[in-house]
Amino acid sequence: MKNWISFPRTEGTTTRQAHADMPEGTYEREVGREGFFGPATHLYHQNPPTNWSNFEGPLRPRAFDTNLMEIDGSSPWKAKAILENAACKVRIWKTDKAMDHLARNADGDDLLFIHHGAGDLFTDLGHMSFRDGDYILIPRGFMWRIVPSEPCHIMLMEATNSAYKLPDKGLVGPHAIFDEAMLDVPEMNDAFKAQQGNTETKVLVKRLGEVTTITYPFNPLDAVGWKGDNLVVRINWRDIRPLMSHRYHLPPSAHTTFLTDRFVVCTFCPRPIESDPGALKLPFYHNNDDFDEFIFYHRGEFFSRDNIHPGQTTFHPAGFTHGPHPKAFETAQKFARKETDEVAVMIDTRDPIAHTNEAEAVEWEDYWKSWGGAK
Repeated sequence: MKNWISFPRTEGTTTRQAHADMPEGTYEREVGREGFFGPATHLYHQNPPTNWSNFEGPLRPRAFDTNLMEIDGSSPWKAKAILENAACKVRIWKTDKAMDHLARNADGDDLLFIHHGAGDLFTDLGHMSFRDGDYILIPRGFMWRIVPSEPCHIMLMEATNSAYKLPDKGLVGPHAIFDEAMLDVPEMNDAFKAQQGNTETKVLVKRLGEVTTITYPFNPLDAVGWKGDNLVVRINWRDIRPLMSHRYHLPPSAHTTFLTDRFVVCTFCPRPIESDPGALKLPFYHNNDDFDEFIFYHRGEFFSRDNIHPGQTTFHPAGFTHGPHPKAFETAQKFARKETDEVAVMIDTRDPIAHTNEAEAVEWEDYWKSWGGAK
């Protein structure tokens, strides 16, 4: 049974197909539910829906520059949170030193995104290397440490009340976007065996937000084999083959990489730009008040945003319309490039997510003015 009344109707000047062939001089805005999967109404405005002149109060679009954050690199439990709620915590960690301990998260599953850096990861399951652009999923309970070969700038996304899953790919089948066989797992190789031995080892366990140290007279990463499907896995954005349509701009949900019960993680990768003359060629204006939206910009030129560079983040809480900046909207239909040149990670949370004091310390306070109507 549906949870809403659904009876599509049309009034006034509209287009027959959403996100295509807009009436001249209009700006389309989608008012939708359930993260682009529920009922939606498209309105056709005479002015850009983000052409505001002022914001007063705590609700507004925000941007934070994680490049400016100074972080103790000795342990992932020293990472600084920038957003958090009961189901999701987003932290930033920077390190150039080999961890002198093992970490274990007893509060949730950690999804690491390697913004910058490279190195080696050691876990209960074995060893794997990593590089920039990697996602590394570490389910709760596994012990791990990293040994950087290059300075690392890492975003950690903690799921605190459910496990990470892969999305249902529906009509396109399980091998679309990326084949599950692309997920790499650790190996019990020579590098893993070489670090075993009777060296006193500390395990820093995070539980209920507090850290406990357990000391062993040996390295507990001493397994000689494993079998099962509760695994540490790795995939790089370069391995993702995004869904696309040359005639229709797909919603962000088409780019879902991982999801939990209360939030989704999407990856925006380089893709061909829509070639149909009537198709919208950049994100559409929308307010989806069932989700808060956070984006981490990894690399490239973000043609839907002005003055955004890699390492910055934007946060659009539910409650107002957001979408492309005016310059991007005006030039998109004449865009000469044949494909996008951007990589970004988006987290959409079903529950309101709050930014932290650490995030405010590196906030671009005038971000809300970067749309056209503000003075």
